[in-house]
Amino acid sequence: MNENENRIFTQTSAGTPMGDLMRRYWQPFAGITQMDNLETKAVRLMGEDLVLYKDLSGNYGLIDRQCAHRRADLSYGFVEKEGLRCNYHGWLFGADGHCIEQPFEETANPASNQKERIRIKNYRVQAHAGLLWAYMGPEPAPLVPNWEPFTWKNGFVQIVISEVPCNWFQGQENSIDPVHFEWMHDNWGMRLKGKVGETAPKHKKIDFEESDYGIQYKRVREGGDETHPLWIVGRVCLWPNALFTGNHFEFRVPIDDDKMLSVGWFFSRVPKEREPYDQKSIPCWTSPVRDEKTGRWITSHIMNQDFVAWVGQGQVADRTKEHLGVSDRGIVMMRRRFLSDMEVIAKGGDPKAIIRDPKVNECVRLPIAAREELVEGLSIEKIKTLKPGENLSGAGRREFPFLVGQPEEVKRAYLDAMGY
Repeated sequence: MNENENRIFTQTSAGTPMGDLMRRYWQPFAGITQMDNLETKAVRLMGEDLVLYKDLSGNYGLIDRQCAHRRADLSYGFVEKEGLRCNYHGWLFGADGHCIEQPFEETANPASNQKERIRIKNYRVQAHAGLLWAYMGPEPAPLVPNWEPFTWKNGFVQIVISEVPCNWFQGQENSIDPVHFEWMHDNWGMRLKGKVGETAPKHKKIDFEESDYGIQYKRVREGGDETHPLWIVGRVCLWPNALFTGNHFEFRVPIDDDKMLSVGWFFSRVPKEREPYDQKSIPCWTSPVRDEKTGRWITSHIMNQDFVAWVGQGQVADRTKEHLGVSDRGIVMMRRRFLSDMEVIAKGGDPKAIIRDPKVNECVRLPIAAREELVEGLSIEKIKTLKPGENLSGAGRREFPFLVGQPEEVKRAYLDAMGY
């Protein structure tokens, strides 16, 4: 890969090939419950500074962070029954970006129609599955994907957001890299716990296959064979910027070319004895990536270990210096698909995994190795008998292994839901 090719994959500002492609998809960027006690929230997405707000009627807006009058910061504005009002001179803007009121201008010149000519940048916002999603592309907008796990019942869901100081593409390449599990999470994980001399089962075989909504990766490790669900079904590099493992999603959302949001959506099935379980509100919390005391990257949890690899490549990885191997066939497939999609949208077509049919979107099925356990649930006694290699649903966990910093109130709510 040369320098220009690397820029094509990593630049997401408007008008760039990847930026225009990523704007064809709804991007999750916040949790609904984050706005429970906030009127406004400053947001940066794909290099654009915006403000998210929830007005007094309960409607969301996502507009330019700067007021059209004197460029004041609208994240310090205040909401009205409709729209967001600038705290500097009181100009009021609706979710469609139009100026609704100019208090002094209208007093001084009641006949003025200046406000009708003023409009600031605005984007669609939709609440779904506990997340707030933004659409920054051309109309008509596709549907927010109703992925199958979003329809599941009897589960405890939590959303975790981290700001990772590197380009989003480094995170997404991790979504199609099965061999890193053996080394980064198993072997390095054991070494971090002081288990010197122990090694994890090696990968014997890997494969990659395109599907409607991404690329599946499959693997066989020592002690397993081709009857294992991780070979038959595998996991999904979900298009265009997520990993789906069966019980959770990891979205890699560009903040700009140097930073990304990791947005995780995690589903934990309650034991059958705890049914019916109806979660009233989906908690959303922020996980740190750096240890404040040492300044080092946090390594104790699964996704934190991933972050170490990504930021270690630099803010924007220099792919002109990489040497790909056999394990990287999935990465090559992914890059080629992105290039193909860029050509498609340049010709006015829809890229991969766009959903426009409401019937299809009632429940978009994905490859799921532990579907039965996640949908039907397991008894407490059955959970006790599961061996680590069999427990693909994550049943019976008492600790949250993915990201550091789970708030105590979220942990208590989870344990209560599980009956622990």
